Amino acid sequence: MIRAVADTNIIVSAFLWGGNPRTILDAARRETVMLFTSAALIAELEDVLARAKFAKRITEVGSSVNEMLGDYLALAQLVRPTEHPAIVRDPDDDHVIACALEAQVEAIVSSDADLLTLGRYRNIDILSAAQMLLRLSTS
Repeated sequence: MIRAVADTNIIVSAFLWGGNPRTILDAARRETVMLFTSAALIAELEDVLARAKFAKRITEVGSSVNEMLGDYLALAQLVRPTEHPAIVRDPDDDHVIACALEAQVEAIVSSDADLLTLGRYRNIDILSAAQMLLRLSTS
């Protein structure tokens, strides 16, 4: 089982559009991926899903912000980061790294260019959804 943190952009894409991000959530449901999150990442997910630009799409997929948050919280284990490094330009991205460090994951899954550009932080690979699925298929 691969331990990973999924960035908010991956979770939003999974719930609203499917594709590779949804396949990662499906892998968590099958317990081939163990996902971790933190209070800061859940707050960010709630904030992003509540944006007006997503309201129509959430209705189209027959869900709600609360239902999506509940579904994700059922999949991901909550950790409380103790280390808060300032690594990337966007402090929200630092929350992803802090969560990953606390959970001692192997990978961060993101579509954020700032994170993907790092490629790796300490012993944590930073992967796109497609790269993560490739890793899952070979492990």
